[in-house]
Amino acid sequence: MKNSASWAPSKFIYKKGRLTASKNKKEVNVGSRLNANLLAGFYDANIKKHVRGRLVDLGCGKVPLYAAYKDYITENICVDWGHSPHETSYLDYECDLSKPLPFKDGEFNTIILSDVLEHIPEPQLLWAEMGRILDKGGRLLMSAPFCYQLHEPPYDFYRYTEFALRRLAESNGFKILLLEPLGGSVEVLTDFCAKHLQYLPVLGKPLALCIQSTTLWFGKTRLGKRIARRTSKFFPLGYFLVAEKQ
Repeated sequence: MKNSASWAPSKFIYKKGRLTASKNKKEVNVGSRLNANLLAGFYDANIKKHVRGRLVDLGCGKVPLYAAYKDYITENICVDWGHSPHETSYLDYECDLSKPLPFKDGEFNTIILSDVLEHIPEPQLLWAEMGRILDKGGRLLMSAPFCYQLHEPPYDFYRYTEFALRRLAESNGFKILLLEPLGGSVEVLTDFCAKHLQYLPVLGKPLALCIQSTTLWFGKTRLGKRIARRTSKFFPLGYFLVAEKQ
């Protein structure tokens, strides 16, 4: 990663030894705290289990997961579109992810693809390329939104069901190790409300933060987990996936 000495946490930070969403409004929009915290929990739990060796972070932006994976790898290669609206000073390669990637077959042991797939106009090619550049036994860790607002227009092209993700992975030589929804109906409704409340004057942002914090707490209770399990089949906020190259 270029300029690693100047890297600073952005979307995710560590708090009491756990990865969590940043409270910096410039890094995580007030209405997106719940989604970011759910993602942080999945990455925190799975990076230590699956990340190793040479890692390529595709669509890396400010490399928000660097602190989470840096102690488990030998090298990280940062890749993003050169015209990205996000930070580009850490990029090793400027690439269009809808075109062939400039890497050798089996060059990497780990791929990170965090909230990127929905922005790729030719997802089949990217999946084929990920299958090509990942070594046998290597792991892909990725997340993708589902019941979620349009973002970064006009470069927001798709929403993927769990069935689409499974088919894309398996048809390109991957074995699914984990495919989990991010929350269910309660989380989707909370995210929707928070994203609208934040624009109300005076009380809007505090209310948006309050309902997201409450939902995050509720989701950890027995009842919250039960509701999420039942409703996430039809109303997931997004998905988290870990797959192994066969």
